Amino acid sequence: MAKRDRDSKSGGQAMEIDATPRAASQTIARLRDHYQKNVVPALIRDFSYKNVMAVPKVEKVSINIGMGEATGNQKLIDSAVQELAAIAGQKPIITKATKSIAAFKLREGMAIGCMVTLRGDRMYEFLDRLMTVALPRVRDFRGVNPKSFDGRGNYTMGIRDQLIFPEIDYNKVDKTKGMNITIQTTARNDAEGLALLRHLGMPFTGSRPEARA
Repeated sequence: MAKRDRDSKSGGQAMEIDATPRAASQTIARLRDHYQKNVVPALIRDFSYKNVMAVPKVEKVSINIGMGEATGNQKLIDSAVQELAAIAGQKPIITKATKSIAAFKLREGMAIGCMVTLRGDRMYEFLDRLMTVALPRVRDFRGVNPKSFDGRGNYTMGIRDQLIFPEIDYNKVDKTKGMNITIQTTARNDAEGLALLRHLGMPFTGSRPEARA
């Protein structure tokens, strides 16, 4: 069932957030099975791991929406939370300013965005939708940049428009919102992280999606 979340600092208005856990589906099983049956053997072959426990995996996915405009319109936070909940299938948390900046009319403690961290089935399900449904809907999409790793095998990409996600109703969108998506892995370096995501099906520039069972 949907949960009601009250934010006393946004006018005390109640808003409905659908944080219902997604049921186990073929989509979730497909990506998890693809990792276990195809990605793990491929990575062992590529990097000669002697222990299967050393094979890198995706640990968590963080999605963050920053709303600097919310300093003048806190209702933008409400819509960002609603949309991120629909995209992630999990209730986000509201991020707040850690210090005041007079030039930007920003006060410490003011809501300036929202974020969510996904693990387990929700993580796999989101990644599957991101790679196979959402990203291909980007206009003139040619793949994502394979150089956006942080040196420790973690990958971050920026999304300019939330409308690439089919869960978002175009008629209810009040403003285009961008977001940052960080995929944290257990890889030891960027080469392992790149190989992991490439085998999972991330459409990097110049690569073809991996076939899935």
